Amino acid sequence: MKKFLLGAAGLVAAMSIATSAFAADLPARPYVKAPAMIAAIYDWSGFYLGLNAGGGSARKCWDINNNLGVVVAPAFREGCHDATGALAGGQIGFRWQSGEWVFGIEAQGDWANFKGQNASLFPFAFAATNQTKVTGLGLLTGQVGYAWSNVLFYVKGGGAVVSDRYRGIVTATNVFFDQADENRWGGVVGAGVEVGFAPNWSVAFEYDHLFMGNRNIQMTNTATGALSRWDNIKQDVDIGQVRVNYRWGGPVIAKY
Repeated sequence: MKKFLLGAAGLVAAMSIATSAFAADLPARPYVKAPAMIAAIYDWSGFYLGLNAGGGSARKCWDINNNLGVVVAPAFREGCHDATGALAGGQIGFRWQSGEWVFGIEAQGDWANFKGQNASLFPFAFAATNQTKVTGLGLLTGQVGYAWSNVLFYVKGGGAVVSDRYRGIVTATNVFFDQADENRWGGVVGAGVEVGFAPNWSVAFEYDHLFMGNRNIQMTNTATGALSRWDNIKQDVDIGQVRVNYRWGGPVIAKY
């Protein structure tokens, strides 16, 4: 028994020495580099639909050139005012991304409530006040932007239409004596920054300037419907808005 135990111990010792020698002859384990971190690239491509809200101001200047059928020459400046208020509406568009550059087209429509007035400087038979209200606007624009992952800086430009309401008021009684309504077409330029806060959701802050030009507006008497006066009215509009968009297509892409 004692010989058997001694023999077994010798065998174990011999195997241990042989294993150590074999391990010493093996090459060192190669170093394996950890995989690179995966960066999420936010893709702005796809259709989107959203809501917007904000405020604005429409600058209006009235120049009367005809009063009760009598030409006023040169035109007489009645005065200017800013029609201010809120707007809210929605937008729909499509974008496609190439590298960091993003291109798109968008249609926007808004309800508006911009109001303003000023005392007319023209010597009517009574003291008069000119009042303006912008009731809505629409934009059709192209966009060019630069994306830094989920942050998009963009500029836009295109066509604009504004719905206007004009009223002449007898200042002493606050009663309308003439009126006109129009849809005026012009141009728009704007800029904004948009941030994607989820794979399909983004929020944007945008400023736009609308060039609406000059238009000759025929004011009609509210009692008779006859011609009251012609005014050449110049208009420019500035709006600021917060927009929330939902996009489908172009998900977040994982890229090394």
